[in-house]
Amino acid sequence: MIGNFIADHIKGNNYLGFSNEIQQGIFLHREIDTFTDAHKIVRVSKRRLHKRYRHYDGVIIDIFYDYFLAKNWADYSAIPLDVYTKSIYKLFDKIKYDLPTKSQNFIKYMIDYDILFNYQNKAGIAKVLNGVNNRTKGVSQMNLAIEDLEKLEEELETDFKLFFKELILFSNQKLKEIQSKI
Repeated sequence: MIGNFIADHIKGNNYLGFSNEIQQGIFLHREIDTFTDAHKIVRVSKRRLHKRYRHYDGVIIDIFYDYFLAKNWADYSAIPLDVYTKSIYKLFDKIKYDLPTKSQNFIKYMIDYDILFNYQNKAGIAKVLNGVNNRTKGVSQMNLAIEDLEKLEEELETDFKLFFKELILFSNQKLKEIQSKI
């Protein structure tokens, strides 16, 4: 879980200072990113969005898929979302100083705004989209993507559910492969 979380903040082979378990999470995250970026269902979801987002469409779909996961959390986990997110925050807060600075900053933001829990509602997603839009100085226009979610929710949720079934199978298989190598 930790490796998966910090993977975007670990470039090249800077993973070498981490434990085998964290390295496995980093590798799994990279595999999932590659799988997701190339997946036909994800490409369909991206094409559903307004053209104004250009290369930010993948980030938007990523956020929307997080929304659908949180919204339908009970379909995928026996642990209630609030219990799960609190345990994640507690773990990350405990180990944050062992993580890259960007990960530490995101942990603070995530906990302060209860991001993981709030992904289940559109107000939480709007806040995330606005935040990313601010970080791109308005270039991404992601603040407008909540309109796409409102308009396309049913189609995008169907895409997500089909994709997520395949992602679970892929992740389980890929993790076994990674564990056998490390």
